[in-house]
Amino acid sequence: MYTLEFNMYQTLAVAIVMLYVGTFLKRRIEFLETFCIPSPVIGGLLFAIVSCILYTSGIIAFSFDETLKNVCMVAFFTSVGFQANVKIIKSGGVALLIFLGCVIGLIVAQNFLAVGLSKVLDISPFIGLCTGSISMAGGHGTAGAFGPVLEDLGLDGATTLCTAAATFGLVAGSLMGGPLGRRLILGKDLLKTAVQADETPLVEEERKHERSVSMYAPAAYQLGIAMGVGTLVSTLLSESGMTFPLYIGAMIVAAIMRNWSEFTGQFTVHIGEINDIGGICLSIFLGIAMITLKLWQLAELALPLIVLLVGQTVLMFIFAYFIIFNFLGRDYDAAILSAGSCGFGMGATPNAMANMQVLTGKFAPSVKAYILVPIVGSMFVDFINSLTITFFINFI
Repeated sequence: MYTLEFNMYQTLAVAIVMLYVGTFLKRRIEFLETFCIPSPVIGGLLFAIVSCILYTSGIIAFSFDETLKNVCMVAFFTSVGFQANVKIIKSGGVALLIFLGCVIGLIVAQNFLAVGLSKVLDISPFIGLCTGSISMAGGHGTAGAFGPVLEDLGLDGATTLCTAAATFGLVAGSLMGGPLGRRLILGKDLLKTAVQADETPLVEEERKHERSVSMYAPAAYQLGIAMGVGTLVSTLLSESGMTFPLYIGAMIVAAIMRNWSEFTGQFTVHIGEINDIGGICLSIFLGIAMITLKLWQLAELALPLIVLLVGQTVLMFIFAYFIIFNFLGRDYDAAILSAGSCGFGMGATPNAMANMQVLTGKFAPSVKAYILVPIVGSMFVDFINSLTITFFINFI
């Protein structure tokens, strides 16, 4: 079988072309728009399906240079590290700490369930971890990052498994959130507890997200510094004998830089511009990760994968309905937060916002939910999740 090889630049071009294809399809297929499926995932998955057909037919195989995938992955997670603002945790009050604690509990529970079910199914616990918080709370970004880590540990096709699970999670979390929130609101007559206003601790934070064209270069430099110094931190961490993802050091350095800036005022972190650069890197990273998927590796794991994913779906429903709702106050805001949690607990923050938008558009606004979900979903989930996954990988 003939193998068509793509160098680094050609790989980048193919990934971007499929990104445009995904954007085109997303605008024209309502299902894709409704469930907030990322454009790189749409286009990349289409390419992966075609690649799978060509490979299994013995016609042609594709070989891609993944250098830029790793660079973009580290850049994106470094931008996530810059979100870890201690001042925001303090300003969010007790509700933020409770919600953050619930989400940490969910992340831990997802991994315990994944490992436990894998033992019941008599498969590798690493296969189970592919369907745990790597792909559920982590979504496609974390799936693409930890898939290669698991492959280095001997699990062939881990990236494909993680990505398949993340795609399922996006759809399942979006399908579950709205009905769950509606059931809570109507079943417990919560509309009478809805409030029209709430304190907004993010006013100052939102100003920091304002963009200036002249600040994109300093933002890129800050990312570069955090990435470079972060490699030294990662090297030191690896000396412990534990396995860490490539980007963990850069995330830690970025978090230190952000809070140093916040508490000393000696320099300014251009967080809005850093977010934009990180978003671009995420799209490229996902694009390359998707076009390099080997879907044929899923065949023999189809049944265990279904069991594992059904288990995660049941866990998410129970956790949102009974844990998050009860711990956040058993009121209207808690119901909206429960629905939003389904979105980023099995997918991504945009899915969480979409879940909440449907409910608040039908019933009443929830300022509290619209504050807490973006803070926890965007600023802290990926950071905490990466540390938790690293712990499970090293101790199972």
